[in-house]
Amino acid sequence: MRLFVVEDDPYWQQAIRAIVEHRPDYRIVAMCSNLRQGLEAVQTESFDLMIVDLGLPDGSGIDVIRASRRRHPDAEILVATVFADEENVVAAIYAGATGYLVKEATPEQWSAAIDGLRAGHSPIDPKIARHILGAVQQRSRSLMQPSWSLSSPNAHGGADDEAGLKLSPREIEVLQLVAKGFTMIEVARFLKVSPHTTRTHAKAIYRKLEVSTRGEAVFEASVRGLI
Repeated sequence: MRLFVVEDDPYWQQAIRAIVEHRPDYRIVAMCSNLRQGLEAVQTESFDLMIVDLGLPDGSGIDVIRASRRRHPDAEILVATVFADEENVVAAIYAGATGYLVKEATPEQWSAAIDGLRAGHSPIDPKIARHILGAVQQRSRSLMQPSWSLSSPNAHGGADDEAGLKLSPREIEVLQLVAKGFTMIEVARFLKVSPHTTRTHAKAIYRKLEVSTRGEAVFEASVRGLI
């Protein structure tokens, strides 16, 4: 696995190197210490996993996350930071982060998070979970519009009630499997279809829910009551 690291603190740079150096299947392809270097490297490097800090000396790591998601849509993105407030957590997830770890985690937790991302999961530090739940609840309340009530002319559970409900039964099935932690390849095997077909479904899901990552898709589908 090729790792791309965006971290300005020399201590944590060395800590990350120490965590992965004993793993022959891991290789750091770039180590950037600020936003500018990170944005430049996103355009030139090939990687499978990005480890990014949010607090960079010349800006926010969220900008690197967005750039990576556009340039490398299949790469995993692990946020490793001291910022555990709700605003940064939610912003990072919406930008495209697929995992979130606070820096005080143990080396074992770091390794487990990286392995989890590699396996197609979305590791979230327990300290972060409450912020995500709060954001889900807040967004759920904001989406509760009067037009969705049972008295609404369109309130029959039809496919056109709301944008997310236009998902096909197969797209819902794909989302349910992704929410359980399956990778797209595993979803294809489970549904007995080709990986290309599941990728096509994923693109349709992302477009309809107006998201760009698995985590965002599951988040939005959960809020909308689709899964």
